[in-house]
Amino acid sequence: MSSATPVTASVPAPPRGGPALELLVHGVGGATPQDMLDDPRTVRITGDATAAVYRRPEDTDAEAHPERYVSEPIPEAYCWSNLTSGNGARALWLLLLPFMVVNLAHWTRPTSKGPARAVRFYGMLVRLVALSLTALLTAAACEVALDLTAWQCAGSATCSADSSWLGFLSPANGGWWAQPGRRLALAALVPTGLVGLLWYLSNRTWSAYESQRPPGTATADDAAGPAGTDSPADIRPALGRPGFWYGRRLVARLRAAHTSAGFLIIAAAVTGAAARHDRGAGVQALDVAGRALESVLAVTGLFVVAVVFRRGRSEKVIDNRIDHAVARWLPAVSFVQLALAMVYASWSRPGWVSHDTLPGDVAFRVIALAQGALVVALAVTAHLLHRRARHPRTAMRGLAGPAVALLACALGGVMTGGVAQQVADWLDGSGTPGVGEGPIAGPPVLLSWQASAIPVLLFLLLVPLAVLGARTWRTGRALTGPVEADYPGERPDDVRTRRIAGTRARAELTDAAPALIGILCTATLLLGAGAVAGAWVSGEVPAEAFNRAHPAVEAAAEVAQTLGSWLIGFGFLLFVTWGRRAYRDAAARRTIGILWDVGTFWPRAAHPFAPPCYAERAVPDLTWRMASWTANTGGRLVISGHSQGSVLAAAAVWQLAPATRRRVALLTYGSPLERLYGRWFPAYLGPGPLSALHRELDCWRNLWRHTDPIGGPVRIPAEEGKPEVDRDALKDPVVYGRTDTHPLPEPILGHSDYQADPAFAEERQGLLDRLSPGLPHQRAEGPVSPDSEEAQGLPDPKSL
Repeated sequence: MSSATPVTASVPAPPRGGPALELLVHGVGGATPQDMLDDPRTVRITGDATAAVYRRPEDTDAEAHPERYVSEPIPEAYCWSNLTSGNGARALWLLLLPFMVVNLAHWTRPTSKGPARAVRFYGMLVRLVALSLTALLTAAACEVALDLTAWQCAGSATCSADSSWLGFLSPANGGWWAQPGRRLALAALVPTGLVGLLWYLSNRTWSAYESQRPPGTATADDAAGPAGTDSPADIRPALGRPGFWYGRRLVARLRAAHTSAGFLIIAAAVTGAAARHDRGAGVQALDVAGRALESVLAVTGLFVVAVVFRRGRSEKVIDNRIDHAVARWLPAVSFVQLALAMVYASWSRPGWVSHDTLPGDVAFRVIALAQGALVVALAVTAHLLHRRARHPRTAMRGLAGPAVALLACALGGVMTGGVAQQVADWLDGSGTPGVGEGPIAGPPVLLSWQASAIPVLLFLLLVPLAVLGARTWRTGRALTGPVEADYPGERPDDVRTRRIAGTRARAELTDAAPALIGILCTATLLLGAGAVAGAWVSGEVPAEAFNRAHPAVEAAAEVAQTLGSWLIGFGFLLFVTWGRRAYRDAAARRTIGILWDVGTFWPRAAHPFAPPCYAERAVPDLTWRMASWTANTGGRLVISGHSQGSVLAAAAVWQLAPATRRRVALLTYGSPLERLYGRWFPAYLGPGPLSALHRELDCWRNLWRHTDPIGGPVRIPAEEGKPEVDRDALKDPVVYGRTDTHPLPEPILGHSDYQADPAFAEERQGLLDRLSPGLPHQRAEGPVSPDSEEAQGLPDPKSL
């Protein structure tokens, strides 16, 4: 049973030393407070339905009775799962997957030592890649609504007759909407609504999730130095800077720029079609109006690019300002230009007939070339940054950022191409999507070439996957000896040993991900370049381009095109189906929530339409709770984080003031801090930042297992006066065979149930013993704010 309202206990002055508190933070996939506290009855202490802190009913007044908690700390659970997998509507975030992935590219940059210009240039390139994804999405929406539907199908008597809902647009009916310009203006409402929806979701999710101000426990002096750099001027690591978890100004600017870009692309599609007709129609007034409108759209587009180009994140201070001239007026001006474009296109043009296709193929080629050039430039920049600060554990030798950006572009291509292919197949009634055998010409040729590359890419991936499978099998065979050595004195059991060794070998597959992604990205870049070149040179779909080649080549091209078209359409339908299932099924929603747990930890620094960053709510929650509890009680606190919860815990500890941090210990288990985050995000959680956290934090201990596919050691060596962070790997299973105390076989736990191991309680108690007891504070009635001098460890003015 969970209480509906928070419970606030009346806390008297604590005894010398104060009580001890264990703040539990769960990992990916979510957990209930009942499971975390091992009690079916829980009470919400503070928070809301989205994220809250819970206790057992008998612990609500624990601070008033510290004598009850001499042998163990007060248990308290922070549940944040509803931030990523709450109501069914959040399943639709799956359609924003490319935006989420490109946002990760900003954070995967390598560590750098030297001038900050290269770091700023890297961030600028990522923001431009993100802008190209918005352009790709808008261009796809225009392709479906304007080209395929309003221009091709509605302009064809056969297609419009087959689609009765398009009858009022058909020229055969001679209605007001029969003119191509008016059909385009009406169809432009579809992509306009899509861009408006993205703007609304970005604005709404910012207010609901990310607008939580962090406590003022760090000063601007602590975070001096250029934003996002690793220069000596940066006294604190990036995650410890005051403005790291609050990027309101940047998100507002990017939201305005991307919204404006979407409106301008729609306006350009509508204006361009009408302006091309007017140049040969002999109506000078319309010709001049079209050229003027195209010029204004081009100038505004350059200004949008300049807005994205100019400014990145500011982390030295809480960036609470808003550039109203950009955030408010830029989308409004672009929307007005879109409205003018729709009025211009709707002007009467008797005799104008739509034929062939709109020049969407050129637009898709330009976007693909721009994305390829940006990814290559990003790779060169990342290599130069990594060369100045090499580390052998960095994923893909510093090229993780460009690889992630390329994957985002590939995902965007699959999703947008899938929409166009399926709509074209639906409208023309052809058995092969995109071939254009029906009454309409179909989608752009480039989409057919890109679809043809997908089967080739999947075939190429079979080789490294087969090699990886064989290596895993050999590793499992080689680990049988070490497994038996971990359980001396036990009677060997071949089946049991092979099962444990196989689990360890499969857990090591996580470390092979960089190599596999590197192969995937290289093949994707080469095949994508080949698709653009083939579409540009031939101007025909692959099956037609190779119809004069050897019959075997022609047959292979036709099979690749057909299979790829179905695969790209199936991929999009899979996204939609998975989203609909998650909307209705809580279990599927939790599965998608795991994806967001990993992908939306980082703030929106590149793409404003990405799903919201839950850490901008969770990290301030944890920081406020730790700072206020220690200030009010003067007690000791151990924050205990599992899996993704360990990353949140470490980020929250970084935000604490030094005086508060001295009364806080960090216990991580199943933690991806170094194994995943340290390798893929080295500038923020690499060896340097983690070592800095170890120096700033008096007490930190990490538990891990060889069978865990996610967690691992943090690899921080012991320093003078401080023990090593990592404990030796825990045995999994705890007991090899049957014993008097374990008469039934113990399971292989892998990534779960670390608290069931006796080492957990031992390490937790060791951390509390190492924390120096604090003295009670003389304070006025009521709780202490984390922004107060007392919470920041400053002396009380009354005592001076």
